[in-house]
Amino acid sequence: MHWADTPIHFIDFEGSRTSGILEFGVVTLRGGTITGVRTQRCAAIGRIPPEDVAVHGLHAEALAGEAPFSAEWEYFAGLRESGPLAAHFANAENSLLKSVWAYPRVAPDFAQPGRSATEWGPWIDTGRLYPQIFPQLGSNQLEQLVGTSGLQGELDAAAAQHCPADRRRYHAALYDALGGALLLLALLRRAEFGQATIPWLLQMSTLDPQKRGAMQQGGLFG
Repeated sequence: MHWADTPIHFIDFEGSRTSGILEFGVVTLRGGTITGVRTQRCAAIGRIPPEDVAVHGLHAEALAGEAPFSAEWEYFAGLRESGPLAAHFANAENSLLKSVWAYPRVAPDFAQPGRSATEWGPWIDTGRLYPQIFPQLGSNQLEQLVGTSGLQGELDAAAAQHCPADRRRYHAALYDALGGALLLLALLRRAEFGQATIPWLLQMSTLDPQKRGAMQQGGLFG
């Protein structure tokens, strides 16, 4: 299962368990390019702490007319059925997603082709891949990795095309999803990873040795 043959859905959420998911951004990759994007703001389900607003810039009053994130079940269940989910440090996205829906519908297990699963993960995680492959880069935070990888100009150009005018910055969901997606594409366009498979990416994104072993992968081209 070559990585470019299957849709990969790169996701970023802004919000918390307290406030709920306030904004999502999704970037779909296939064939080595961006084939789709979507972003949506969502009504808060709880208090938004001022310190969170200072980071993401989303105020409850401005979100009051939006539907809650829970209205997006069909969309996110459909994403999970069509390809693996991806994020930068995916534990946060997985936790928020599970706080709304504990499980997706039965979907393919992209870590073990031919099997099915009822979990949102495993996720492809650039926050885990980059430190293992490029430990010399130092900080693994999204903004720093985009900069040290020489992708800031490409990200800003993609944001100008796809992001709302007031959300073309870090800690805006689609902007961050685009940044992570470009990091993943930059990695997979390198000659040494050109033949990487989806199962290998999922395996390398899983740091727990028992979980990684349970995936029973045969290596980069398995």
